[in-house]
Amino acid sequence: MKLKDFYYYLPSEQIARHPLPHRCDSRLLVVDKKNEDVVDSKFASFLSYVSPNDLLVFNDTKVMHARLKAHKATGGSVSILVERLLGPYQAWLHIKSNKKLKLPCELTLENQQILHIFDQVDGLFQAKLHGKQDFYATMESLGEVPLPPYIKREAETEDLDRYQTVYAKSLGAVAAPTAGLHFDEAMMEAVKAKNIPHAFVTLHVGAGTFQPVRVDNIEDHVMHHEYAELSEEVCEQIKACKTRGGRVFAIGTTVVRTLESSVQDGEIKPQRGMTNLFIKPPYEYKYVDAIFTNFHLPSSTLLMLVCAFGGYEKVMKAYDYAVKHNYRFFSYGDAMLLL
Repeated sequence: MKLKDFYYYLPSEQIARHPLPHRCDSRLLVVDKKNEDVVDSKFASFLSYVSPNDLLVFNDTKVMHARLKAHKATGGSVSILVERLLGPYQAWLHIKSNKKLKLPCELTLENQQILHIFDQVDGLFQAKLHGKQDFYATMESLGEVPLPPYIKREAETEDLDRYQTVYAKSLGAVAAPTAGLHFDEAMMEAVKAKNIPHAFVTLHVGAGTFQPVRVDNIEDHVMHHEYAELSEEVCEQIKACKTRGGRVFAIGTTVVRTLESSVQDGEIKPQRGMTNLFIKPPYEYKYVDAIFTNFHLPSSTLLMLVCAFGGYEKVMKAYDYAVKHNYRFFSYGDAMLLL
């Protein structure tokens, strides 16, 4: 398939630039592969589509305050986005500067700590931080919430809470697993009250998730790497769900990629490491039976992933319906459930 096959027109006013007053206020478009028509619903009704035989799988990654400001020895300012931590004092960075950096070089953060930049690979800069504070403490004290570029505004106080899932635990992402943003504490308690099994995996979402596809033939696209972790315990939960005839619900495309990249010789197995799995039509899903997700950018790899699950024509038709019926799109937008 070609890149143009995944394009759709979206009026800019339908891009959600702020969250709704409450997490569970969003609309929900339900797409069932067995039915011809899509169904307009509310996220508040999400659990009516789930049974105690099923398994909900969430991504517990936690978004870092990954945007930092610094200046060069010449005084010029630079913008930094921490892509991935290699340890408390080392990381891969995205750096925006008005002039190309000559390596090695040093950058000075707002707290006067020094960043030693000593390597560059595939557009990422490797850096070592010198000073009393490590990267975790530095981001906590100086960093800003790394809102996606399409939101087109500076991070505000509300984003400290709302651009983070209520169950976030494992610090390491530079973008939120946005499907999980709809779940509030009350909904998570309702999952427990209804005895619906649930589990957590970790995929640290990288800035590459917003990287546009720049090739016409999607087979030529090189997927970015992200760190994923799946435990033995969760593998056993998934196998048990399958054995009892239940369905595995992936809460977000990051969960999809974590689970599907963990399949070896037809069996899901624990993993801890980098994945660059690119799911696109045609793709045969091994362990995911339902996907709860937000609406994704035109011509994006995430839209391709969803099309591979729900069927290209059905998903693109659903997106057309969502545009025409004024659904809110992207990170702070409404949601879709594909069964």
